[in-house]
Amino acid sequence: MNFDKIIAVRTGKTVYKDGGRTVKVFDGDYSKSDILNEALNQARAEEAGLNVPSLISVDGENGRWSITSSYINGKTAARIITETPERTALALEALVNAQLLFQSYKLPLLTALKSKAARRIAAAEISDKKRKELSELLDTLPDGDSLCHCDFTPSNVVITDGGEVYVLDWSHASRGDAAADAAATYLRIKFESEEGAQSYLSLYCEKSGKRLCDIEKWIPVVAAAVSVGKSAAERNFLLSNI
Repeated sequence: MNFDKIIAVRTGKTVYKDGGRTVKVFDGDYSKSDILNEALNQARAEEAGLNVPSLISVDGENGRWSITSSYINGKTAARIITETPERTALALEALVNAQLLFQSYKLPLLTALKSKAARRIAAAEISDKKRKELSELLDTLPDGDSLCHCDFTPSNVVITDGGEVYVLDWSHASRGDAAADAAATYLRIKFESEEGAQSYLSLYCEKSGKRLCDIEKWIPVVAAAVSVGKSAAERNFLLSNI
């Protein structure tokens, strides 16, 4: 297959443009179940009528897997913020509006967020004492039944020229408390920009009607869960938020 160009490089994966399609190629560290789970999450979101790239195929060859989807012609919110800083507020508003829309959907077949968080906390590089504290905190937090993307970041939000918003990368999607999803977005943005993270959080609380304290309760739990498998720099940052 001849790819037109590389459009994104992330830890363990490279995304290529191939005509009207994108091909996300994973390195050999990803298991078959990881790839199929991401594709299944994306398919469920697509079947629910949400703006996501249409899933075309899942392929495996020589120990490496790939997911092929339709190409969305537009710019990520991250690119808009970088290239035109004066449009940062508009990009964040588009992100929050889309996140709230997605969270209004119920996809009951997705993995329960709290169950997934519990497994990842068990694998996190933290002390046994901290693991016990976080596990006990997790037990007190609400289950929820919202669609939680759990990686709803500017780099995963594509805005077309017509203003439509599409959401990429469905590997972490689950069902749970929307405040946990907001906590995940806050942490992802904070890794790049403290100011951007605070702007996001203020806007999310304003538009969702959620209390800041309800999101803050999730931050240490989400930070520990998300830290698993991250680079040293991002892992250290996340664990500093526990």
